[in-house]
Amino acid sequence: MATDPNLFRRTVVNALSVEARAAVGRSKKVNAINNTVNNERFILRIYLIKLTKARIAEYNEILNMATKSIKIRKAVIPAAGFGTRFLPQTKAMPKEMLPIVDKPVIQYVVEELVASGITDIVIVTGWNKRSIEDHFDYPNELIQTLKDQGKHELLDEVRRTAELANFIYIRQKGPYGNGTPVLCAKNIIGDEPFVAIWGDEFIYSKPPRAKQCIEVFEKYGDPVISAIQVDKEDVSRYGIVEATKVEDSVYQIKSLIEKPKKEEAPSNLAAHGCYVLTPDIFPILEKLGPGKSGEVWLTDAIRELMKSRPVYACEIKGGKYYDTGNKLEYLKTVVEFALEHKDLNGDFRDYLKSLKL
Repeated sequence: MATDPNLFRRTVVNALSVEARAAVGRSKKVNAINNTVNNERFILRIYLIKLTKARIAEYNEILNMATKSIKIRKAVIPAAGFGTRFLPQTKAMPKEMLPIVDKPVIQYVVEELVASGITDIVIVTGWNKRSIEDHFDYPNELIQTLKDQGKHELLDEVRRTAELANFIYIRQKGPYGNGTPVLCAKNIIGDEPFVAIWGDEFIYSKPPRAKQCIEVFEKYGDPVISAIQVDKEDVSRYGIVEATKVEDSVYQIKSLIEKPKKEEAPSNLAAHGCYVLTPDIFPILEKLGPGKSGEVWLTDAIRELMKSRPVYACEIKGGKYYDTGNKLEYLKTVVEFALEHKDLNGDFRDYLKSLKL
């Protein structure tokens, strides 16, 4: 829930120096202050250079206090990719709908967001992704059939899935790349901070990965990227973070290096799959030209954003990464979750033992 903008304005302006008050008063953009906390942040950042060093510290303290009151409630899941690594299966079935026992991959992602306080989820889809919408729909005929058959446990699960969040679907328009679907959600996100998270992989952690990132955002008030420690031998598979440690599990990013050679990697901290972003990412994405492979990449936009404000990495604690966009890792995930499934674990475990591999 957004902080009352007039109250926020009075609190900040009263606490700032006389010079800062005059600067805000002279601003031609002062009317924008009547919008949201994020506009407050943008305008007051403009006048940061007018403050003395002592007032800068005061300004940041007040601004961070106000940021804590911003509740992130929207998320974007890009889900328009072709899933070529799983062809021919993904010709008719979206890669996000590949089952992990009895739930599709994307449902694990949605459940992570809901457990992190997200209420509105924008799923950006493509031409063959209608089954994602159907999965999170409220199927009246199926519900009635389950009622008639007395299958109450399944009925509850179908209802729960449909009621997880407020789902909004838009079609991706524009060039390929993972930056385009984020930009497509601009009008729905508006001027609020939001989460962007991939729909074909997930990290199972307690607390959820997205929640850990949101908590860092609430503390520092700037964009946050989730990160995990990877083996030095695997750094060439990821975007690697060069960063300065700020506190336990939190780093201020200096640079993002895409798939470096092992000997060139500045660390083994890999940026990974979940982003807490602010609306100032949208103008950058709009101006950003195609990058590698002629596609628009979110990482390129974040590099531009880092020229004007800090971006942090949140190292995810207590979690395990499941790369379900990779065939071998997908199969490992299915086996691991089947071994933990309440209806399968015993029999499936016995079956694996019987294979005598």
